[in-house]
Amino acid sequence: MHNDLKYLQVSIEDGIGTILLNRPNVLNAINRPMVSEIVHVMEEMDQNENVKVIVLGGVGRAFAAGADIDEMAEATPLQLELLNQFSEWDRISLVKKPIIGAVQGFALGGGFELALCCDILFAAHDAEFGFPEIQLGVMPGAGGTQRLTKLMGKTKAMEWLLSGDRMSVEEALNYGVINRIVARELLIDETKKFAIKISKQAPLSLRLIKESVLKAVDYSLYEGMQFERKNFYLLFASDDQKEGMKAFQERRKPNFKGR
Repeated sequence: MHNDLKYLQVSIEDGIGTILLNRPNVLNAINRPMVSEIVHVMEEMDQNENVKVIVLGGVGRAFAAGADIDEMAEATPLQLELLNQFSEWDRISLVKKPIIGAVQGFALGGGFELALCCDILFAAHDAEFGFPEIQLGVMPGAGGTQRLTKLMGKTKAMEWLLSGDRMSVEEALNYGVINRIVARELLIDETKKFAIKISKQAPLSLRLIKESVLKAVDYSLYEGMQFERKNFYLLFASDDQKEGMKAFQERRKPNFKGR
């Protein structure tokens, strides 16, 4: 599968689609072609019935140590506008299936923004997060100021964005940036184990819960609850709802089909 990929390692097994950033010689620095590959593979997995959950990680010592500065150093505002530099990033947030990130080493700048695109994050003890853009005379541009603020609130987000300091894995856990800390050597295995647990759930429920939670971030409570309610009603049109409730009544495990 995907023998033409230059920047990623990709596999599908046990209902889990795994995408590993694969530029270890530059600590998986993110360039435009890599983002393009990530987006295209994620969209393919989103359409693939054999994939229930997507896992995103990195090969080598880092998840992703930032954007490829060489690619941007001489860019002009008009070039960035015409390239529509971040349009492909927007497509990641349209992926319907759960995305679980596995972070080791550095997740800085664009690497941190990519991690924040995940729905759930596991991190190794050596993980470090941060937005050093301010030290380069720029700022995050792929959602960093927005997602971090939604996660931890204005004053804390300001502290990290304005200082460019690195956040330890313990701090990231404390602020709710990550879900759990895992031993480095077990990171991918533990992430996949959790992904497999989620993959056993009803696929349409996974899809509509993710959609509803993402709306909760942006909507008022009332608007979010109206959205949630419609999704709740919609699931009663599915075979999986009938199967799930019947299995509960019959005291057996459900056999979900995603329909």
